[in-house]
Amino acid sequence: MTSSSDRSPAVDVQGTKSYAIRTYGCQMNVHDSERLAGLLEDAGYVRAPEGADVADVVVFNTCAVRENADNKLYGNLGHLAPKKAARPGMQIAVGGCLAQKDRDTIVKKAPWVDVVFGTHNIGKLPVLLERARVREEAQVEIAESLEAFPSTLPTRRESAYAAWVSVSVGCNNTCTFCIVPALRGKEKDRRPGDILAEIEALVAEGVSEITLLGQNVNAYGSDIGDREAFSKLLRACGRIEGLERVRFTSPHPRDFTDDVIAAMAETPNVMPQLHMPLQSGSDTVLKAMRRSYRQERYLGIIEKVRAAIPHAAISTDIIVGFPGETDEDFEQTLHVVREARFAQAFTFQYSKRPGTPAAEMDGQIPKKVVQERYERLVALQEEISWEENKKQVGRTLELMVAEGEGRKDDSTHRLSGRAPDNRLVHFTKPDQEVRPGDVVTVEITYAAPHHLLAEGPVLDVRRTRAGDAWEKRNAEKAGKPAQPAGVLLGLPKIGVPEPLPAATSGCGCD
Repeated sequence: MTSSSDRSPAVDVQGTKSYAIRTYGCQMNVHDSERLAGLLEDAGYVRAPEGADVADVVVFNTCAVRENADNKLYGNLGHLAPKKAARPGMQIAVGGCLAQKDRDTIVKKAPWVDVVFGTHNIGKLPVLLERARVREEAQVEIAESLEAFPSTLPTRRESAYAAWVSVSVGCNNTCTFCIVPALRGKEKDRRPGDILAEIEALVAEGVSEITLLGQNVNAYGSDIGDREAFSKLLRACGRIEGLERVRFTSPHPRDFTDDVIAAMAETPNVMPQLHMPLQSGSDTVLKAMRRSYRQERYLGIIEKVRAAIPHAAISTDIIVGFPGETDEDFEQTLHVVREARFAQAFTFQYSKRPGTPAAEMDGQIPKKVVQERYERLVALQEEISWEENKKQVGRTLELMVAEGEGRKDDSTHRLSGRAPDNRLVHFTKPDQEVRPGDVVTVEITYAAPHHLLAEGPVLDVRRTRAGDAWEKRNAEKAGKPAQPAGVLLGLPKIGVPEPLPAATSGCGCD
């Protein structure tokens, strides 16, 4: 955390300055943006209203894994240039993986940018903003190694009841399609005691669901010399009173050991859900990707998980059209999809990622071929997802009520929640008012490929400390004292950390 002497008040004669953060990429960036928001608020800034077109400080937290990531950034920066010219004192900062990669290039292409910072020194943002303001010139500061673990920084969490908790940063893998290890650095693990202390503090504040986060989350322990550290961490989470749901993302098949499967099965608050990237079903392609497992190993893990946790919902990431992928290679991917029967798959068409070995490989696949394969894969997975969801019809499930996840909830008079296995369920709004973070019991009556419906009456409502925390936060936002339990304040459109990776993720070294 920056010391008090490093901070400067973000206030001028017009009043308190506002900030807005625009986040691209994986869950690591989402969590880093929570840290950036906490840093700015700790320095005296206030968050700009939702939907505001500009703010006094606009921060871009960038991703570098897409071929057009830089084009998107410079397009957005160009859009802001005239707005900045018309707003004296406005500042623009660029951080994240693309900033770590491109460094001075950003200021050369967009000289109106005030600050460029990397993945290792996000804690310097307030200082760099003030330095740029005083010196009236751009500040570019890229650290080559981690200056402080992000957990030591202040945080503005998006959700009152669900939270990300980082267990490590960086990645030791060398996947040929991924640039993340070069930008995030080698894996560095937090001490278990620090992780558990953060979780306990969150639970004390009302959080009831946490997602353990790492670029390669189940490799946790390699940096501290304990190969069973991750399974021990899962079991320790099970002993935290008040912590109802534990998830983690994303594991690597190479490090998915039997002790982790046992910990998942034997720890009641570890949810029956697993997101494990496949990337390809072809041993030849996996070798070219430098993925340290093969089809047989991957399917063996799936079989063990299903034997230990029969109702587990398993999801994955798949890349279509990797350089050199033949029709037979692609058929092997379809074979694994049929065998694994994923509840959901995040599918990506391969695109060259600057700075990766794969971008220079021979055998780049024509776009038309990639598109045709992609459509076949999506069609197969849609069919399997629907069939697997139909198996949920008739089951009675406990849902944690969510905020903002059901886009049509207002028009359908429904609410939405997440089942233990992370499936999204829309349910009939009960007579009794419920809040995000509360738990309801419903019976599933209908299945679609990407969601379930519970059209009958809610069987039970359990008000929770997490719901109390959500209510308190929203009362404070409205400038009102917290209402007694039982008063619903509505469902704002504030995002909740999604346990499953967004389809734009693709950081790929998982």
